[in-house]
Amino acid sequence: MAAKPLHAGGVRPQRIPSANKDGPGPRMPNPPSLVEYKNLRFLIFDAPSDRTLDLYWKELEKQRVTDVVRVCDPTYDKKTLEAKGVAVHDWPFPDGDPPPAPVVAEFLNLVNSKFGKEKNGTSAESAVDNKTTIGVHCVAGLGRAPVLVTMALIEAGMAPLDAVIYVRERRRGAINARQLKYVENYKRRSRGDKGCIIS
Repeated sequence: MAAKPLHAGGVRPQRIPSANKDGPGPRMPNPPSLVEYKNLRFLIFDAPSDRTLDLYWKELEKQRVTDVVRVCDPTYDKKTLEAKGVAVHDWPFPDGDPPPAPVVAEFLNLVNSKFGKEKNGTSAESAVDNKTTIGVHCVAGLGRAPVLVTMALIEAGMAPLDAVIYVRERRRGAINARQLKYVENYKRRSRGDKGCIIS
């Protein structure tokens, strides 16, 4: 019996039972990871291609993803998701690096718009009731995307290292040493900053 072919980097594709029950065809290399904390919901995943985007769409739809944050170079046509009502935000930064301040600000503003509290105390866009989710992906879903989710958890009140552990429990192998150092030194925005009132 012939061994399964290796993909780039010598990694064999993993089978996800729920992703493709109908026989051979494209498969997601890694299952998406749902990260929930308080009223926040994120789906961390690796980069789809035009060929595999339909597989990812099933999970995005199931988790009620309204926005996808893409922090790597494009690997698929975002018009496909936009046609399904999902906003795609392109905020790329270099692989292995911590996010630059403008990307953190844009991301936290998005998080606040989806999950923050309005002046009357109700959740923005009724995210809690509708279980709105923000999808975040980089190439492998192990560095850039998890770091951004970690920033949101810290803003929601979690201690930096606790946030890293929390994300790693849901996404094994997430966050490299350089990114960890960045998270350790990250300072929450003040509660008076209008840019983020996550709770």
